[in-house]
Amino acid sequence: MKGKADTSKKDEGRLRAGGGAGKRKKAAASGKPKRPPSAFFVFMSEFRQEYQAQHPGNKSVAAVSKAAGEKWRAMSEQEKQPYVDQAGQKKQDYEKTKANFEKKSTSSKKAKTDDDDGSKSEVDDEDDEDDE
Repeated sequence: MKGKADTSKKDEGRLRAGGGAGKRKKAAASGKPKRPPSAFFVFMSEFRQEYQAQHPGNKSVAAVSKAAGEKWRAMSEQEKQPYVDQAGQKKQDYEKTKANFEKKSTSSKKAKTDDDDGSKSEVDDEDDEDDE
């Protein structure tokens, strides 16, 4: 019996570990803007296409990531600069989108609270009259 108890604890850990994915899906479903990519990820999107063209038989994500990391580390600051500039532009766009999203979400929350004046519903009032 001791072995079964140990396996249930392992299963609980697996369930807890997967819980974070649900939070990400909820954020995406709410219309919240995604965070902008860093300079490396801007580089990675371009590099991935080049790597796929040169190595069409390679399906390994790890191999692509490893090659991209090695190339990124070998690049000089001048070579990285276009990617840093693109990432900066995407961050500025994200900040504008985020500000608009927050403005809309706060105004919609305020509208919801204004509609709710704290009074009882009509259904509750009718029930109270029937009781008398």
